[in-house]
Amino acid sequence: MHRLMSQSALDNTAFATLYQKYWLTVLNYVRQRVSSREDAEDILLEAFLAALENEESFLRLGEKQQLAWLRRVALNKCIDQHRRVKRRPAVPLDQTQETLYESDDSSPEREALRQEERTLLRTRLAVLPELQREVLHLRFAYNLPCAEIARLLHKNEGAIRTLLSRSLNRLRAIYETSREEGHHG
Repeated sequence: MHRLMSQSALDNTAFATLYQKYWLTVLNYVRQRVSSREDAEDILLEAFLAALENEESFLRLGEKQQLAWLRRVALNKCIDQHRRVKRRPAVPLDQTQETLYESDDSSPEREALRQEERTLLRTRLAVLPELQREVLHLRFAYNLPCAEIARLLHKNEGAIRTLLSRSLNRLRAIYETSREEGHHG
């Protein structure tokens, strides 16, 4: 029992040291991506809480890997925050029931086809390099403009536009190759 308690105390000390070491760097990183200091501080805490929740594996990482991990989690939290801000207001359920299946676009069959298309898209996106996937995701899943993507990824807007174009062309080629293989096979 004593050994477990001292190991826990050691981990807490290690984690406190880690926080002292990286909090300002991560906070500055987040501040460049969100508009308010309060949001940045919330995201900072969320990133460190995620590290604490994964403490055992996190503390085994090297220093550079820990900082990279924290930055990646913080970036994801920034994106989540952007999404929350841009999200449309919720419509009360009682207002939607009357029109639930008014059109064929909302039918369970159509939804099943859309789900199948999304699964196929995910499979084809997995072939792309990570940066191309990330740019496509930020542009189309979060509907962020190229200027915002450039700011989030610390790249210039022209480079993001070029990367986005190349990514779409590559994805189109993947679809065409799959279609051709489907007709021949």
